[in-house]
Amino acid sequence: MTAILIIVAAIVLLVLGYVFYGSWLAKQWGIDPDRKTPAVELEDGVDYVAAKPAVLMGHHFSSIAGAGPINGPIQASVFGWLPVFLWCVIGGIFFGGLQDFGSLFASIRHGGKSVGEIIKDSMGDRAKKLFIIFALLVLILVIASFVNVVAGTFASTNPFGFTSGPTGNETTAIISLLFIVLAIIYGLVTNRLGIKTLPASIGGVVCIVLMIVLGLNFGFAMGRTAWIVAIGAYITIASLVPVWILLQPRDYLSSFLLYAMMAVALIGIFASAFTGTASFDIPVFTGWKTSIGTLFPALFITVACGACSGFHSLISTGTSSKQLANEKDAKPIGYGSMLIESALGIISLIAVGMVYKAYTGGEFGSPAAAFAAGIATMFGTSTSTVYSTIYALLTLAVSVFALTSLDTGTRLSRFMFSELFLKKDEATYKDAKGIRKVLAFPLTGTLLMVVIGCILGGLSLSQIWGLFGAANQLLAGIALMAVAAWLGNAGKNNKMFYIPMAFMLIATITSLVMTVISKIKLIAGLVPDAAAAWGDWFQMLFAAAMVILAIILVIEGIQTFSAQLKKKKA
Repeated sequence: MTAILIIVAAIVLLVLGYVFYGSWLAKQWGIDPDRKTPAVELEDGVDYVAAKPAVLMGHHFSSIAGAGPINGPIQASVFGWLPVFLWCVIGGIFFGGLQDFGSLFASIRHGGKSVGEIIKDSMGDRAKKLFIIFALLVLILVIASFVNVVAGTFASTNPFGFTSGPTGNETTAIISLLFIVLAIIYGLVTNRLGIKTLPASIGGVVCIVLMIVLGLNFGFAMGRTAWIVAIGAYITIASLVPVWILLQPRDYLSSFLLYAMMAVALIGIFASAFTGTASFDIPVFTGWKTSIGTLFPALFITVACGACSGFHSLISTGTSSKQLANEKDAKPIGYGSMLIESALGIISLIAVGMVYKAYTGGEFGSPAAAFAAGIATMFGTSTSTVYSTIYALLTLAVSVFALTSLDTGTRLSRFMFSELFLKKDEATYKDAKGIRKVLAFPLTGTLLMVVIGCILGGLSLSQIWGLFGAANQLLAGIALMAVAAWLGNAGKNNKMFYIPMAFMLIATITSLVMTVISKIKLIAGLVPDAAAAWGDWFQMLFAAAMVILAIILVIEGIQTFSAQLKKKKA
């Protein structure tokens, strides 16, 4: 019954947060349904394409979800269920939801431009360039991390080609490939043949079911290195083609898998409580220090997307703001999606609780595997057909969302890389001159980011994940600061940002400084029976660069807030 109480309490609190706090934010900032959005005003058929609310919700939710709200809460469960529960709920309502909603709103009022442009408007051009460099470093980690995850989920040791009686990886690979084909067909029939959303969605869901049935019987085998090359080629193309032909429809159709995954989990939680097929075994609280570090800052770094994630601000200001048809939809898409993700974080916590002894005993190769096993356990024993089917489907869902976040992240890289080399009066690369025109050309930044990301992802460096968590959360603190500064300049209430902004900056900078210190000790030979590897040098230098950039941006932010305060007093 503990699991039921946890999920019911979480849902009630998150719904209350959406209804009351979310509505209050919309009122404070002045959401205007009659104001034209960039998707309508600047429509170009490539990046600026107005989407129906349900379609954009699918894109936004699928892109921000990824594997984060599953991996983070499960890894943080070593602190006990109460700290994770409180941070997912409080963080989602007052930190993550605030950041996502605020970033989306600010971008809409800046022509659908990125956080960098928002920073330039309130803090200056130098701060903008520093932020873009910082964000690109984070996006390299995003690409590297998810390339590593997706390639590992697809890779097979069998000979290249189609297989019968496939392994789980081969099943996941073939269904993911078919998903891309289905997305292109869906984009064409809805945007070029005029088929309405409802019948097209029904047809899409039917096709998803048929694809899953096919994938459970026939798979596709290819090695890990080959998959990394294929994934790199795919995300390069996906970041350049019009959003309506692949990004919108793929993410929208993927969202049905995520909704279904959450529904299955909820059914399992209630069913297992009354049938006794599984029990929730996580202690309430295990202590201030665990295998992943001390509660502060480790909990707030590790949970990541389940409570607050800087990557979300890049999606809100990179792709979602260019597709929002009406400002009234900013609250459900920006704020609502984050709260649903927090609910997914709680579901992940409950899932690992069903196999907690096995998880802490090291029986699972990844948090995603523990998540799938935990939910499957609610329906039967590990030898049953129901267990194996649900396990396979949940593993597939996690992989699909990792790939979704990957191609969205690559498109964001393209936007921000181009912005870095454009002057104030230049709208696109076509307006730039000389070498800046070459560097701002969409393919240049895309190829550079993909190549670097795929090389790092191919190295399978475990340090990438540790860096990604801290860098991602630091990005959240800076995004909160950027939106707060812009709102202050616009004369709107920004006081709700102060505590979340300060907390995220302090927690993440603390974590990165601790990383730098520990790596320096390791490299200097001060750690007994341990030798530094190339990855330790990479982690130390990357973390140090993040800290330096963040401190410079924080100083710029403090100066901006100080000037706003003086102006207000005057």
